[in-house]
Order: sequence, then C-alpha cells, then structure tokens
Amino acid sequence: MSVLELREITKVFPGVVANDHVSLSLEEGEIIALLGENGAGKTTLMNVVYGLLSCDGGELLVDGRPVKIKSPRHAIDLGIGMVHQHFMLVQPLTVTENIVLGHEPARFGVIDFATARKKVLEISARYGLKVDPDSRIMDLSVGMQQRVEILKALYQGARILILDEPTAVLTPQEVRELFAVVRSLVNEGLSVVFITHKLEEVMAVADRILVMRDGRLVGETRPSDTDTVGLARMMVGRDVVLRVEKAPRACGDTVLEVDGLHVKDDRGLEAVRGVALSVRGGEIVAIAGVDGNGQREIVESIVGLRKPTSGTIRLKGEDITHASARSSIEAGVSHIPEDRHRRGLILEFTIAENLMLGDHRLAPYSTRGLMRPTAVTAMAKRRIVDYDVRTPSERVLASALSGGNQQKVVVAREIGRDPELLVAAQPTRGLDVGAIEFVHRQILKERDSGKAVLLVSLELEEISALADRILVIYEGRIVKEFAAGEADDETLGFYMTGGGGSKLAPETGATGARGEGER
Repeated sequence: MSVLELREITKVFPGVVANDHVSLSLEEGEIIALLGENGAGKTTLMNVVYGLLSCDGGELLVDGRPVKIKSPRHAIDLGIGMVHQHFMLVQPLTVTENIVLGHEPARFGVIDFATARKKVLEISARYGLKVDPDSRIMDLSVGMQQRVEILKALYQGARILILDEPTAVLTPQEVRELFAVVRSLVNEGLSVVFITHKLEEVMAVADRILVMRDGRLVGETRPSDTDTVGLARMMVGRDVVLRVEKAPRACGDTVLEVDGLHVKDDRGLEAVRGVALSVRGGEIVAIAGVDGNGQREIVESIVGLRKPTSGTIRLKGEDITHASARSSIEAGVSHIPEDRHRRGLILEFTIAENLMLGDHRLAPYSTRGLMRPTAVTAMAKRRIVDYDVRTPSERVLASALSGGNQQKVVVAREIGRDPELLVAAQPTRGLDVGAIEFVHRQILKERDSGKAVLLVSLELEEISALADRILVIYEGRIVKEFAAGEADDETLGFYMTGGGGSKLAPETGATGARGEGER
C-alpha cells in the first residue's frame, strides 16, 4: 500500500493551470524525484500535499485513507514534512531552539531545554545528521542549516519528507553528504519526494523519476532505464545541448583589476584578505570556493554594495573602490546577485518595473524625471520573449513568478544593460536545464563580444564549462589558479577545502592570480 497517493490533483491560479489532473504514488522506503522545468508545477503540487495550498480538484490519500490537508500543521500531524528551497529558520536562535519551535517540551510550565537538546542529539545520531545543537543558525553554513531543517521535520514525526530543490545552495561535497543522509532516512523506513531540475542528481539519488511539464505529468522512468539526455528531452520537450560549446578566447585589455583587497563581513570580521585578480575583455574568470569563504564580500565590493577596508578596484583604469552601487552601474558594471530576493528584485513591483531598475532615470524610460510607460512596456515585452520568462503579462508582480522565472528577469535586466563588466554570482541558481543552457549562451555571448565576465558559482560543472581561468578561494585568499581544462572537480575540491594550504602572500594573493598579459 502506498504511503502517499495523489489522484487527478488539479490546481488553478488566475490565467494558469498549475496542476492538471496529476496522479502519482509514493511507497514506503522509496525516493521519487519530481523533475521539471521552472513553472512546471512541481512545487505547487507539493504545496498542496503539505497544506500550503488547497487543490481545486482531485483526491489525496495518506496510508490509503482519503484526507483533506487543511494546513501545514495538519500535514505534520499526518507525518508529512517539507524542507523548502528558502529555509524557514530563525537566524538568532540556536539549532535546538529552531528544531523544537512550536513543539517545545515543557516541565512545570517552563520549556525544558535539557530534554529538547537531548532529543535533538538522539535524532541527529540516529539519522547521521551531525550538527551542534548549541550553535546559532546565523553561524552555520548553508549545508548545516539544511540539516537543521531536516532534523526539524524528523523531530515533528515526519514519515514522508518533501525536499524542494534541496541542493540549490550546496557545494558538491555538501550534495554528496545530503544524498548519504537521504539514503539513511530511507533505510530507516522514511519516504522521500525530491523536487529538482538537476539531471545528474536525479540519476544519482532517485528510485523512480516522474517528469512534469506545463502542469502535467508527462513521463515516468527509472535511472537504470534512461540517461540525462533522455530526461532533458522529456522535461523540456526538445533536444537540449548539455555541454557548452566555447570558442577560443581572444582577450583584450584589462577591464577589472583588483589589488590587495581587504573586506569585512557583516559581523565585522575580515572575510577577504589581500585578494588580487584581474579580468580582461573577452574572458570569463571564475571564483570557485566553498560558500562563505569571501566570495560574497568580493562581489559586493566590486559592485558598490560593500566598502573595502583597504585595497583598490579599477574598471578600465578608473578607480571605483569607493563607488556607490549607482555609480558602478553608470561606470558599466552589471551584477547578477546570488540572492535574487534580497538584491535582485523588488517582489512588490511588476516584471516591467523590475526590468527597468537601475536604468529608470535614463532615456528612453524617463524624460525630465517622468516615466515613459510606453517605452518601459516595449522593453519589458521584448526581454520577456528574448529571455523566455514564463508569464502571461509584463504587468504581473515579480512575487507571482516561480523562482527560476524570477532569476530570468534579473539576468535579462543585467545582461540587457550592455555592461563593460558582468559580475555573475550564482547566475543559474534555481534554473532548469533548458534555462541554464540559455543563460550560459548569454554569458558566453558577452565574453565573445569582448566583455569581461567575473563568475562566482558553487556549481563546479558550471565553472568548468564556462571559465577561461579559475581562481580557487579559501578563507578569503586566492590559493590557486587554473587555466580552463587544467583541473577536475576533485582537484578543485581539494584546494577549495584548504588542501593546498591557505597561508599565501597576504597582500597579493596567489602567484598567477592576474591575467596572462600581466605576469
């Protein structure tokens, strides 16, 4: 008997059929992968299961019994837990406090933290989810925070665990650790629904693969019966080029030059320690590293969002070390931020308004301080088509788009600005295979047209595919440089985790961290 069964589930939003008579089942001790493009209806379907949305038709069964799940609390009572793509943790609280929040054990009317801590340690040990129960969430890596989310669901008694894009913010090492955790959960009798658009991960972790497209279930297969090419075709409805074809580079003059950069993080601690790097026109330089090793602070310094404590940043010879974000844009810097909600979009604005951000004072979008709606609408419609943003209208609020389509809006705006330097931080985070193919082509088009691109990504496959040079960062220093094709994932991972040592020249970075013409 299935632990979870969906029969003809239908969910309709104004103008959009998000789920169109979807039926599926989940067996005890099974991992099913729900694979599909952005906007295919994967998350909507699981939000119905978790009680965040009510369906407009169809039936849900848990352990063979029909149920109408009215809320997440009701879902939890039925043994269904969900770990969302954007974590729902309280940053200042400890691991234990977050896990027991809303289910605190009490003694004589007072929260019994000793009992709570003990239970957290027991669950952590049972499932191999090692985490310090006394650490504050704000001090944990993204991978550790995800473990806390999983532990929270297990603490609440989840037997069915829904993981929504669980690897979107994880390093390769953390992805492997997550897969081991998922397997240990299944060995304990849990059942897992794995929502993703990453083909290699589906092949590595799933027992069955269910493919959704345009709100419908269009196929079911097993990893042993298919390959990534077949899955991509099923998912997108056409053949997809999974490997990037890159022409030989023809580098021009230096566009970006960073020297002796020191930057502090939000806690006032030094996050960047004497970084030196350069990017020339017509090349893509990628920074590879485990999340939290100074990448964010480097990017924010270059684009005017964070002030360095020392060092210089030059764009085509002009000092922009202390330039504001607006001045950086005017100088020719575009920025695809790692967090589209915090830095990339105003969710309460329309798509058209978001596509105009940063250029809203300029012609043809405004004249003498007054907006020109006709020009804004024409631009938005053109970019929506060019960048395949799935929306019925440019007047739709950004908050109503799927995560992947929100990312496409950001990419469309920043590349559409025709910058001298494109700083791309996690540019394909949350995108499906078809959209990744498109964004990679746009980045390469920038490079081939003579523009400079600084790429920061946690996806080593993306770095290896796009980069002309790779700079490995560890503890705020550039510790190694590789030319394209010189290093595989294991070698990069070795240096990313400090295998090569981090005590390099503090003021100049690693030897060879400058472009070829400057050595």
